[in-house]
Amino acid sequence: MTRVVHPIEQESFRRLRARLDTTGLPPLTRAVVERVVHSAADLDYAADLVCDEESLTAAHGALHSGAPVVVDVEMVAAGITRRETVCRLRDARADEGLTRSAHAVRLAYEQVGPGAIWVVGCAPTALEELLALNAGPALVIGLPVGFVGAVESKAALRESGLPAVSNVSEKGGSAVAAAALNALLYHPHPKEKA
Repeated sequence: MTRVVHPIEQESFRRLRARLDTTGLPPLTRAVVERVVHSAADLDYAADLVCDEESLTAAHGALHSGAPVVVDVEMVAAGITRRETVCRLRDARADEGLTRSAHAVRLAYEQVGPGAIWVVGCAPTALEELLALNAGPALVIGLPVGFVGAVESKAALRESGLPAVSNVSEKGGSAVAAAALNALLYHPHPKEKA
């Protein structure tokens, strides 16, 4: 199914590309960087994001083959426009030393098992719990925002060796996490008609 791009979005990306040269990036990395920069109108993300083209290629294939998408909060889910998502935050409780976000990750993992794409844009504790579970993800988009735990959880994600998209700074959030996933959804798969 071909995605129809609104003229405002086309003009926005034209202006973005006039200010930021992404032509040297591999295709999926470029798609993720541009979509994240676009979502936040923040050119600094181009130097802040950490992506691996090989991981993105594998995740792109998994996503287009129907891998489940799990999100930490409903705001991330609201930003993902072409795929149903799993979010268990409403069912979660803060107990046993866990935050609600961490408990929601446990519940989601019980539901979907390994091979999912995880999108964390809000809670560093959700990302920490995902790492503790050793969940066998197809990809972790770990872009939680904040001054407490965000930088550390994203560093732990990068050190884990899991296929991931993250960033180095405190920046992040639901919109940029959803944008990174949307970049993979919008990028055509070889089996799809362009």
